[in-house]
Amino acid sequence: MFVHSFKYALKTLFRNRMMVFWTYAFPIIMGTFFYMAFSNIEKDEKLDIINIAIVDDEAFRDNEAFVESFRELSDENSDNQMFSTKYVTREEAESLLKEGEIDGYLVMEKNEPKIVVVSSGINETIFKYVVEEIEQTGNIVENVVQTSIKSATPQQLSNMEEFIRSLYEEVLTMISSEDSGIHDISSKNMSYTMIEFYTLIAMACLYGGLIGMVAVNANLPNMSNMGKRVSVSPVTKKSLLSANILASYIVQIIGVALLFAYLILALKVDFGDRLGFIILLALVGSLAGLSMGIFVAGIFKTNENAKTGILISVTMLGCFLSGMMGITMKYIVDKNVPIVNRLNPANMITDGFYALYYYEKMDRFYFDLVSLFVFSAILILISVMALRRQKYDSI
Repeated sequence: MFVHSFKYALKTLFRNRMMVFWTYAFPIIMGTFFYMAFSNIEKDEKLDIINIAIVDDEAFRDNEAFVESFRELSDENSDNQMFSTKYVTREEAESLLKEGEIDGYLVMEKNEPKIVVVSSGINETIFKYVVEEIEQTGNIVENVVQTSIKSATPQQLSNMEEFIRSLYEEVLTMISSEDSGIHDISSKNMSYTMIEFYTLIAMACLYGGLIGMVAVNANLPNMSNMGKRVSVSPVTKKSLLSANILASYIVQIIGVALLFAYLILALKVDFGDRLGFIILLALVGSLAGLSMGIFVAGIFKTNENAKTGILISVTMLGCFLSGMMGITMKYIVDKNVPIVNRLNPANMITDGFYALYYYEKMDRFYFDLVSLFVFSAILILISVMALRRQKYDSI
């Protein structure tokens, strides 16, 4: 009987055109709009290469820290290239600056770096910051050299040539391994498009609530004629409810799978090397959304429109508090009333995606994953107990 109930539940769900639209078509339509609206944002926000000049005189060439650092930061074959550097005389640097071909230039005056600019924009600020970082690194290296000389053993000092060579190589290695502390990660950790797609997946997961609610309502005698016929059938409520939950979950997973396929194959969205974890979170998130729909359908004894309104209101409130309509709200709630988002399934899903996106460690992701699973289990358990106790004297 379970298999028969399961097949019947699947047919019933797929015949509900409105539910099929909101579960399958709407997320894909929204994904298309997101792609059209946000696909070019990253190009505009990406950090551009900064045009600078360096006065290539003896004072600059004697400073290994600046020579090596700007060589690395100006390497066109490097992913971390920040500058397009021209090595010129001071007169040429002044001319380039006046003509607007560079944002500024660096010159050594009395062995101290000096930056010459004509404005105070973002490029000039970055240039200044990098020079200050390199200068600090040079000071650290100088202290290392002095400390090494003071702590050298008599045996090392006896072979001064070898000691100086090893110290020189150590310093060069330190300089080469140091960088400015700035990397162009604007296309990775500041991706507006990816955040929007994560939000879309989270919302698609929560749409499972509508599926769960429709499936349960179809079997309640006070909701439809079909529910009346089901209530007098020889099938046990446990078997019937289990079949409907499983059918609803499969329908929801198909919708999420179609969304992933469309985003990856059609829109060419790159989810990185953690796609497996993203899919796992989507599966558990879909279960959480489904459990909300089952809970609303089983607990509230009212008509279908009222139940739909309750479910949508709770879902939208959760989405708002989790930052789906603006990440600032998530920060405000987390700071002032963190318990709210700890119990909010929408926040658990979005927070899990952010954890995968921004952090190397997986602790936060696993916490969100387990929280979603526990939340789903509790709601389904309460719903099952409530539905099993429901009795109708007359319909």
